[in-house]
Formats: sequence, structure tokens, C-alpha cells
Amino acid sequence: MYFDSHAHYDDESFDEDREALLTSMPLKEVEFIINAAAHMTSSYEGIALADKYPFIYCSVGVHPHEVKDLEEHNIEELRRLSMRDKVVAIGEIGLDYYYDLSPRGAQKKWFIKQLELAVEVALPVIIHSRDASQETFDIIRQSGIKEGVIHCFSGSVELAKEYVKRGFYIGIGGAATFKNARKIVEVVKEVPIEHILVETDAPYLTPTPFRGKRNDSSYLKYVVEKIAEIKELDNLAVSDITCQNARRLFKI
Repeated sequence: MYFDSHAHYDDESFDEDREALLTSMPLKEVEFIINAAAHMTSSYEGIALADKYPFIYCSVGVHPHEVKDLEEHNIEELRRLSMRDKVVAIGEIGLDYYYDLSPRGAQKKWFIKQLELAVEVALPVIIHSRDASQETFDIIRQSGIKEGVIHCFSGSVELAKEYVKRGFYIGIGGAATFKNARKIVEVVKEVPIEHILVETDAPYLTPTPFRGKRNDSSYLKYVVEKIAEIKELDNLAVSDITCQNARRLFKI
């Protein structure tokens, strides 16, 4: 059985077949899915999906691309949403200095405020970090947050080990199957399997051999196979251990 620790089924690319696709997931051995929020609207949409499907849980939070539109009252709104039964994390939050779709000052301000919220409501965090690895780590360390996952990890082996020391998990997705994935392969090799989560980031980052098509949780098996190959483990052992890891982090 598979646990997709990061997907976006509220995305418009699923509008035409969302129900049929999600209904099929248990038949494809997908046991749990975390629908990760990207902004205020998707926080509500993720809760609606979690309420409808027993195997879906969700996070609430605002992605660094979207924080330029945040206001103080939104933090109180997220605090209220975080109390819902199937909300299991604050996220997807962090820094993105690759696209810079929000000013960097705003990204840091609202990242810190959402980390403070996570500490207050005692929920783990789902972290987005792109071209901001060290600054993301420094802000997390200063926040005191001790539970979370670094989604779609793209940093160094050394940084991954520092996150593991803090009790964090490393999110591994379809990018691990790409031909140019040397850095990710090294991270998978060096990080203990007990600190790895598998994810799709659906509809994005579809693994080889389906790269270029819309991603969904049924493709998790290709991520699991790659991790098993790198770590010289059985596929079933990888799917079982990563599922246990996610259940432990999200308290499911």
C-alpha cells in the first residue's frame, strides 16, 4: 500500500475526472493521500476533499508564490481551519527564490508567521524550498518547529542530514526517476529509510516513464521502485516503511 504525502487534487487539471480518479485510488493500492494547500482557497478545497473521501487528509497554508496577497486576518483564518478533524499539517509553506512570484521580504514574513502558527497549534509543517535551502533551514531552526517534511527535497546530502537530526522527513517524488537526478539519488542513498516520505506533487513532476503527462497517486509505485533500487531494498518494504513514516508524522 502507498501513502502519497503530497498532492494537489484541488488543481483545475483534475476538474473533469477528479471523482472517478480519486474513487479508483484504493483499487490502485493508494491507502492515504495528503492534499497540500497552496493558498487560502485551496485550503478550503482540501478540507472539502478530505471530508468527502475517507483516505484523504489535508494541510492548510499558503505557498510562497501566493503570500503577496496575505493579510493578518488570514492567519487567524488558518488557525480556525487547522482545528478541523482531517487537517494534519500547516503547508505548503516556505521560500521560493527561483520564480520570486512574491517579494522575498513577504515570503520570509509569512513563512515565519505560518511556522509560528504550526508551533501554536502543534501541527507538523510541509515545507517548500527552492533556491533558498540554507535560508529555509535557518528560519526553521530559529522557529523551534520539530516536525515536518521537506517537500520535493533539492538540497545537499549534508543539509538533508541536518533536517533528519531535527526530526524532519525528506520528501522524495518523481524527480528521483529523472536522468539528471544525481543529487537526489545521493540524498536517498544517505538518508535513513525511516526518514523518507514518498510523494507525487500531482499533477506535477510525473515520474519516468510517464514524464510530461499529468501526475497522480497511482504513479507512486515508480518512485518506490527507484528508492528500492537505490537503497537495495524490496519494493514492498519501501512502500510499507514510507507509509508508516507518513502515518507517524501526520498522526493518522
